[in-house]
Order: sequence, then C-alpha cells, then structure tokens
Amino acid sequence: MSEASHQSGRGTAFNPANRFEALHVEPDPEWDASEERPLRTQFLRDLSQTILTYNDSPDIPFRASLNPYRGCEHGCAYCYARPTHEYLGFSAGLDFESRIMVKENAAELLRAELSSAKWQPQWVAMSGVTDPYQPAEKKLKITRRCLEVLAEFRNPVGIVTKNRLVTRDIDLLAELASHQAASVFVSLTTLKPDLRRMMEPRTASPTGRLETIRALAEAKIPVGVLTAPIIPGLNDEEIPALLHAAAEAGATFASYVVLRLPLAVRPLFEEWLERCVPLRKDKVLNRLLSIRDGRLNSSEFGERMRGQGLFAEQIQKLFQLSAKKAGFRTKGPELSTASFRRPGGLQLDLGLNP
Repeated sequence: MSEASHQSGRGTAFNPANRFEALHVEPDPEWDASEERPLRTQFLRDLSQTILTYNDSPDIPFRASLNPYRGCEHGCAYCYARPTHEYLGFSAGLDFESRIMVKENAAELLRAELSSAKWQPQWVAMSGVTDPYQPAEKKLKITRRCLEVLAEFRNPVGIVTKNRLVTRDIDLLAELASHQAASVFVSLTTLKPDLRRMMEPRTASPTGRLETIRALAEAKIPVGVLTAPIIPGLNDEEIPALLHAAAEAGATFASYVVLRLPLAVRPLFEEWLERCVPLRKDKVLNRLLSIRDGRLNSSEFGERMRGQGLFAEQIQKLFQLSAKKAGFRTKGPELSTASFRRPGGLQLDLGLNP
C-alpha cells in the first residue's frame, strides 16, 4: 500500500528495541537531526484470516472485539497497546504510530464470522486495542464497512474513540441504537489544548470531543465519557471538570482507567515526561510507584485498571463524587441481542439477551 504524506507531531521520539528481536538498529549520535528526512506513515496490508478476537479477562466487560487496524497514528505517548506491535517485528515506539497494519478485508471476514452457525450473538467491542477512527479511517472506511455489516445483522457493538470521525457514522449507529445495539465511549483525558497536543498529537481537540458527545447524544445514541488514562500528578486534578463538561455535552455514563505502563511503554512514557513536562516527571512517577506497590506497572486482574493504595483511593473517590454530582451512571447501557438476524433468515431468539 502507499505511503501517506508526513504529518507533524509524534507521540514518541525513538524506537526502543523489540524484546523479541536479537538485533536492533541504533541511530548514529553524530547524525545531524536537521538533515533527517521527515518520518512518513506507512500503511501495510494485514493478511489476517479472522477479524474477531476473544478474551476471558475478568476486568474487561466484553469477550469479543474487532480491531480494523494494528498500530495507531494517534500517537498517544502512554498507549498500553504499543507492545502489541512487537509481535509483528516492529518497535513499540515510532513504528507503532508510523507503520499501520490495515485489515482491508475486515468487513468480509466479519460477515463470514457472523454468518457462521457457530456465532453466538454477543456484543462486539471496537477499539479493544487500537482506535477504529484513527486518521486513515477517513479515507479507508474500514470501520464504517464493518459497522454496515453489524447493522445488517443487528449485532450489538460498543465503541471507544477519541476521534470526531465517529460522527460520520451516526446513521449506522443510530440504526443499531434503535435496536438497543450500540453505545459509544468518547475518551476525554484533558481539557487543556496544549497538553492534549503533546500527549495525544493526532486526536481530536477537547472541544472536538465534547462536540462529538453532543452530536451522538442528539442522535439518541447512548454515549458516555471515558476518562482514561488518569495520570496521577498530571491530569487527575481535572476529573471534576472533565466529567462536568461531558455531562453538559450530553454524556450519560462514565468510567475511568488509571495509567498502565506495560513493557516498552514505560521507557517511552518516561522519555515523554522528560521532554514535554519535565517539572512534573518526578511527581508522576512517584505517584505511579505508590499506586502500583512500588512498581510502574502491574498486570494483576482486579488492580491493573485502578491501582491500589492511598492515591488510588483518592482518585476513585474523586471520580465517584464527581460522577454523582454530574448525574452519571457508572455503567453503560445493557446492549441486547434480541434483534440479531442473519440476512435472508429469520430473526433469532437464543435467550442471550441481558
């Protein structure tokens, strides 16, 4: 596939070594950075033969998920999904946001899997790993084609995104919502434009995300706000303002996740702190150590999303009080499989409705 023209702003500044590769190329420190060619995003074909993946994690509310892209050009410095790029032979750093694997036949694969007699109707999460509305989606429309299939089958879908592009698909989401089969979480991490620009360089602005919530709510599509990640010492103080602004825009449910720094994400995020918010670096890292039992990451079920200890409890209480004041539910709507159907066949009643 072709290369896209360079877009300024990257979330990271380097490529850490891939933990699965024996060899790693280091740039020459004598190289004059001013002579370096701008990094261009490459879009590469992903030849996956299935599109739905499954998990049995007790702290994730969905079992099936669909990711049209691997890697994400949004370039969020903190993204927990970065290490997944190492399975492809790439780095979790700049490679993750500049070498995007594209599942061109995602809609066809989805149609085949939903048509199979083995498919048990259930809600599908879009963006379990990477954002389905990253910049390339505007042209490629892979997410939209998948939504067209989901709407045809009336199979429920839950979306998480930080891109305003989701409003392009209001027609399909509204159709699914009429069958209690769609909900959207808009991720909102900060109301400060400068911090958003540094931390999430190719995402919608805070104002754009609030406008996205408003547009979805006006279309009667269940929409909530996900304040994730909460970064202790950086954006946790914004929780009340974030929830108030989202409620004013029309969001009706809310949730949060505390920052996770698995594997290669840790050095990438530490470098980002030093480069972008150096005066906050020690405070952020010390708070993370506090809520992760002396570590910068924990993978244990039950605590990896929220942390533990005094600061984790403070974040939880602040979120709960702010959410209550804003009038939020802490859970999204129950999605229904009652209207599921296979094209050319009868609507199915499998007793799977929540």
